[in-house]
Amino acid sequence: MKTLSCGILVINPAHELLLCHVTGAWHWDIPKGGADPGEAPLATALRETREECGLDFTGRPLLDLGRMAYRPRKDLHLFALLSHRFDVASCHCDTHYTDHWGGSRPEMDGFEWTPFDRVHRRCARHMGEVLTQKLSLPALLARLQAEAPARAGTTP
Repeated sequence: MKTLSCGILVINPAHELLLCHVTGAWHWDIPKGGADPGEAPLATALRETREECGLDFTGRPLLDLGRMAYRPRKDLHLFALLSHRFDVASCHCDTHYTDHWGGSRPEMDGFEWTPFDRVHRRCARHMGEVLTQKLSLPALLARLQAEAPARAGTTP
């Protein structure tokens, strides 16, 4: 049975996607993670974004992009949000893991607004494929902008 990872694509009008640097790895990722028992995909995506970026989008209407194939043993359930371009220095990761030497390290150690045309070079292969082949970030931005009046309150 496949596991499910849920996350939020935070997009700004300057054609940029918020990415988080995975501590100890070369690649960047979106805020995402697995559900706690009985936790709904939206609740998981909101919690993971709060834990990994320090951003709380609770109560904001997010666009549900649904479940999609991601890796052989894992699917993604993604949501999208149109945001203004805030200073990523305000982001912080509250979740930690224990490294090989017994030290506690944050899951994410950097944050950046990545231009859409650079996303595939920043992300690992499977995430890059989702964000550039299964989805069109420019089309998603256009959809979020077109729906913005109906989604009052989506820009923080």
